[in-house]
This record gives sequence, C-alpha cells and structure tokens, in this order.
Amino acid sequence: MIYDGECGFCRFGMRQLAVKGVDYKPFQDAAIQEQFPEIPKSEFHRSIQYIEPTGTVYTGAEAVFRSLAVDSRKRKRMFLWLYRKIPGAAFVSETGYKAISKHREFLSLFVGNRCETCQ
Repeated sequence: MIYDGECGFCRFGMRQLAVKGVDYKPFQDAAIQEQFPEIPKSEFHRSIQYIEPTGTVYTGAEAVFRSLAVDSRKRKRMFLWLYRKIPGAAFVSETGYKAISKHREFLSLFVGNRCETCQ
C-alpha cells in the first residue's frame, strides 16, 4: 500500500487500516518511485495505491478493501465482498473516498496531524 507520507490524514489512516501481510510505504520514498515508475506522481497525490504481488494496481476505496482482505479475519474481508457483490456499493464507496480525499487537509485537523501536501 503506497500512500502520501506527508499527509497527516493519510498517515493516520494507514495506522488505522494496517493489517499483517501488507507493506505500507509513503510514495515520497525514492525506492517506491524507482520500483513503480509507471505510476505518475500525480496518481499518488490523488489516491492511495494498493499493488498486489502480481503487479495489479488498485486505487481508492477498492485499494483499501483489497488491503483489508489480506487479513485472515472474516470481518475485514467482508468489505471487499460487499464492494464487489452488492449493487451500488462500489459507487458509494468510491464517491465517499473521493469526498474524503478532497477534504483531507480539513480532516487532518481532527486527527492532530498537519497535512503538508494537501491542497
């Protein structure tokens, strides 16, 4: 999972979402940019990126749910199932993700982390 390491809200979110078996790295890490040159920096600013071992890249809410599905506990895997199987769930999830993403500077105030890159 690659996220904006300079965004307070993003750092907070990654701590809350962390599951065993998923590596969490800020896109500002030079090694990440070298490893994934096909992902434009603007995409990292726009959304988190979850990259599966196969190389498949997922973004936004789907990235969150796919990372949670790595967890062996059924309740965390349930979110991906809902996202994929319930009509409208993907749309609602992605719309919510985009709304939160657009307001992460404001939301950073509530988690006590300054957002250095939010616009």
